Amino acid sequence: MVGKTVFCYTSKKLLPQEKTTPMNDRKPPAPFVSNNPSEGSDPINARTSNSQAKTTQEETALEVERRLRHKHRRAVKEALAAGLPIPDGAVAPLKSKKADELEPPKPKEQSEAVTASNPKGYVPPKHASAAQPRFRHWGILTAFGIMVVLPTIISGVYLYTKAADQYASTLGFTVRSEDVSSAMDLLGGLGASFGSNGGHDADILYEYIGSQELVREIDVDLDLHEIFSVHEDTDPLLSFDAEGGTIEDLTRYWQKMVQVNYDSGSGLIETKVLAFRPQDARAIAEAIYTKSTAMINNLSNLAREDATRYAEDDLELALQRLKSAREALTAFRLANEIVDPNADIQAQMGLLSTLQTQQATALIDFDLISEVARSDDPRVEQARRRLEVIAARIAEERKKFGAGGSGPGGGDYATTISEFERLSVDREFAERAYAASFSAMDGARAEASRQSRYLAVYIRPTLAEQAEYPQRALLLGLVALFSFLTWGILTLIFYALRDRK
Repeated sequence: MVGKTVFCYTSKKLLPQEKTTPMNDRKPPAPFVSNNPSEGSDPINARTSNSQAKTTQEETALEVERRLRHKHRRAVKEALAAGLPIPDGAVAPLKSKKADELEPPKPKEQSEAVTASNPKGYVPPKHASAAQPRFRHWGILTAFGIMVVLPTIISGVYLYTKAADQYASTLGFTVRSEDVSSAMDLLGGLGASFGSNGGHDADILYEYIGSQELVREIDVDLDLHEIFSVHEDTDPLLSFDAEGGTIEDLTRYWQKMVQVNYDSGSGLIETKVLAFRPQDARAIAEAIYTKSTAMINNLSNLAREDATRYAEDDLELALQRLKSAREALTAFRLANEIVDPNADIQAQMGLLSTLQTQQATALIDFDLISEVARSDDPRVEQARRRLEVIAARIAEERKKFGAGGSGPGGGDYATTISEFERLSVDREFAERAYAASFSAMDGARAEASRQSRYLAVYIRPTLAEQAEYPQRALLLGLVALFSFLTWGILTLIFYALRDRK
């Protein structure tokens, strides 16, 4: 049976446009009669016209079918949005296909079967097929195994089978300083230079414990090369290479095995020493304490020597100033031929006072003689002469104290006294400065015999009974974490570059 069936959508169900008829029952097509007189009855033209008419009918049917599908899709969307049942004979809209890409309608038998099983006529959408692993996925998994799983397994095997146990010895101390009060207070607080500098000393000691100098000194005493390379054959990664190791390598390994915690606020220093034997760890901790004590004592000695040296310098300077002042005063006395100008002035003032007394007596005698004697009496002339001589002497003595007067050494008394007073003040100041410097020197020497800084130990070097290091679980977790982070970052970089392509 050969036939052709064309379906179209309706609001209720799918109806066939025409029925299929057997080939034998078909009637022969009627001859084509053209309306155009010019065409005549040419069979070729008739077939061409029939083909064009058939094509036009098919295009019209397809256009009607598209419109009906669009209308039904919109009806289904509105029904779904309003929560109403889907109309019979309608199908759910397929978002992934356009109207002209929908599948042709099913035959009547299939449509009726679908309607019977699903009264509302809803056809569920098709699901995408399961994703299949590709080459890049296997590459990422391989990289995960190489970069994460393999290093973690290797690290775990080494830590739990090869790594040697390490024992810890703890040492805790702080730097203390004494407050000194002595005769140095005469210097106006010079003794404060010996005050509390424990905080600065603790900073110096913290740096000293990790220095190459301390490592060299303890290596000479305890042979650190042998202590840190006990398990070099079985644990090469965590042991020290004694054969090819230099002092720089030993210092770096020392900083790994000696952990120093310093609290700058309180000045407490706690040191944890690791070694492969508990006795070695304790011996190293005791050596650190001994060397640290010697270091603090050296700092104290340097501070005391500096203070003593400064006091000696001040004393020497004060002595030189005192000598210069005394020499200047001696030269002044020799130049003016006077030992004590003050005493000389007092003598001159006594002489002037005596002359004034004599002048008063001569005046009285002159008045008495003038009353009883004549004017040409020799006694009157003698009394007058006496008064003139005394007055001239008084005037001469007074000139010595004024400007231009001739004092000791040919100068006036005012200049001489001023110079003497200046030299006397310089000498007195030099004497006092010398006395203060001498007292400071005595205080510095007394302080030099005392220890102003020392180490106060609050945790003696301990002896471990159980190995706490290496921390295998922590190290293994860190290896796994950083390996995973590295793998994840590289994977993200790969996909970022792939997406850009």
